[in-house]
Amino acid sequence: MGHTTQEFDVIVVGAGLSGLVAATEATDAGRRVLLIDQEPQANLGAQAWWSFGGLFLVNSPEQRRLGIHDSVDLALRDWADTAGFDRPEDHWPRQWAEAYVNWAAGGKRAWLHGLGVRLFPVVGWAERGGHGASGPGNSVPRFHITWGTGPGIVEPFANKALAAVASGALTVRWRHRLDGLLLDAGAVTGVRGAVLADSTAARGEPSNRDEVGGFEYRAPAVVLCTGGIGGNPEKVRAAWPARLGSPPEKMVAGVPAHVDGRGLDIGAAAGGHLVNGDRMWHYTEGIINHGPVWDNHGIRILPGPSSLWLDALGRRLPTPLWPGFDTLGTLEHLRTTGHDHSWFILNRRIIGKEFALSGSEQNPDLTGKDIRAVLRRAVTAVPGPVQAFLDRGEDFVQADTVAALVAKMNRLAGADLLDPAAIEREVAARDAEAANGFSKDPQQMAIQSARSYVGDKLIRTVAPHRLTDTQAGPLIAVRLHVLTRKSLGGLETDLDSRVLAPGGAPVPGLFAAGEAAGFGGGGVHGYRALEGTFLGGCLFSGRAAGRAAAADTR
Repeated sequence: MGHTTQEFDVIVVGAGLSGLVAATEATDAGRRVLLIDQEPQANLGAQAWWSFGGLFLVNSPEQRRLGIHDSVDLALRDWADTAGFDRPEDHWPRQWAEAYVNWAAGGKRAWLHGLGVRLFPVVGWAERGGHGASGPGNSVPRFHITWGTGPGIVEPFANKALAAVASGALTVRWRHRLDGLLLDAGAVTGVRGAVLADSTAARGEPSNRDEVGGFEYRAPAVVLCTGGIGGNPEKVRAAWPARLGSPPEKMVAGVPAHVDGRGLDIGAAAGGHLVNGDRMWHYTEGIINHGPVWDNHGIRILPGPSSLWLDALGRRLPTPLWPGFDTLGTLEHLRTTGHDHSWFILNRRIIGKEFALSGSEQNPDLTGKDIRAVLRRAVTAVPGPVQAFLDRGEDFVQADTVAALVAKMNRLAGADLLDPAAIEREVAARDAEAANGFSKDPQQMAIQSARSYVGDKLIRTVAPHRLTDTQAGPLIAVRLHVLTRKSLGGLETDLDSRVLAPGGAPVPGLFAAGEAAGFGGGGVHGYRALEGTFLGGCLFSGRAAGRAAAADTR
C-alpha cells in the first residue's frame, strides 16, 4: 500500500459542521489547511445535515416580535440551573457556557445572517422544565429553526469550503481515517492513518473499511472535530452512569455507526484529558424509522404537550414528565421501570398538530424552503411525513376504542403488560379534566399555559379536548424507545479550543471542537441541555478552534 506525506499549516479532522467552520476560519486567516474525513464526500456536514436546524438565541428579533422577553441574565440562570455544574472538571465548561450565552445574545445571529442563514419566524419552546423557577429548563421560547433546517446551516460553510478548495487554500481528503496523532516531544505535529477504498455509499449509509494505503500529514496545529459516541452502543453502555439506572438492552440509533468515539480515544492517547464522559443526551421519544438509512435508524418525535405518556406497564409518568418538558428527567424515571419502552396515547387531532419529527429529511417543506408547503401545515390534518409513520411505522397502532387500542399495544409489545381496565381509568380521568378550565391536572394546566403563547397556539398545541372524542379520532398509541444522540462530555478545552492535558496545561498543537470537545470545554451543557445548543456549540467551538489554530501557526 502507498503512503502519502505533505505539510500544511492546520489540519482539521472531521468534515461535520464544527470541522467546516474550523477549516474555513483558518483559511480566512490565510492558512493552508487540510481537511480529512474517513467517510465519502456524500457525508459533507455529517450530523448537522440531518438535524432540524434548531439554534439557541437570546433576545432575538424573532422573540421580540412574538412578545417574548428574554435576557442574558435569564438565559445564564436557566443554563446554570439546567447544567447543574458540580465538579472540578466543570471549570472550563462554566466559562464556555457564559461565553456562549453572551454570543447567543450578541454576535451569533448577525454572523449567521451575514453568511445567508435565515430563521423561521416562529420560535419554539423546547425543554420547558416544570420543576419550578430554580429547576432545569427554558423559562421562555428560544428554539429558532433554520430556514432550510440542517442543510440550511451546513450550506454556507460548505460553500466557503468549496471556494477555499478552488483558491488552493483548502485541501480535502475523503476516505482518510485518522489512526493516530504524530508527536514530537509532547507536541502534536500531524496526523497519520489509513486511506480507505472508494465508496459509493449514500449519506449516512455504512461505508467499507478496506485499507488501500496510508498517510502522514504534518502541521503545527491539528483540530479534532470527530464527534461523539452515539453510534457505538457498546461505548454508550460502558459510559452509562448509575444515576440513570441500567442502560437499555434495546436502543435505536439517532446517528450512523461511524459516530463511534475513535477520535476521542486518539485525542486522549496524545495527552488530552477526557472529562465528563458519564454525561450524555439521549431521547426517550425515539421511533424506528420505516425507511432506515443506517443500521437501527431511529427518529425522534418532537412532541407537543397533549399526549398521555405511560410507562411500559401503563402507569402515567409523574409530574412534570410530560412531552417536551424534561428529557433527562424522563430518561432517568423510565430506567427505573424495568422496561426499555414507553407509550404515548393520543388521537389523530393531536398527532396532526403536535407531532413534528426531528431531522431535515422528515421536514421537506422547511428543508426545501417551500413557503406554500409550510403554510399548508396549518390546514393539513396530518403532515405527510407523520402520516407515513402512521401508515408504515412499526411503533404505531390505531383503534376506535381504548380496549381495542390496548389489545394492539400488548400485541406489539409481545406481552400482556397493560391492563385494559387500568388504561381505561387513566384515559377517563384525563378526559374528565380536559374540558375543565380550572383543572387540577398539572398537565392540563401546562397545555393551557402553552396555548397562551401564540407560537404554540398556532402550530404546536391543540385546544384541550377528550382523547376519546369521536370527532378527533381514531385513538393512536406510539411505542417509544431510547434514542442515542449526543455525548455531553469530551476533550477538555480552554476558551481557545486548545486541548488540555490532565493538570490543565495545553497539549501543544492540539485543538478540539464540536461534540469531541463536549461542544466546548469538555462539557458546556453540564448534565442537561437547553436544546438548540448542539449546532450552536459546533459553530462557536469550531469558530474558536479555527481562529486559534490559525493564530498558533502565525
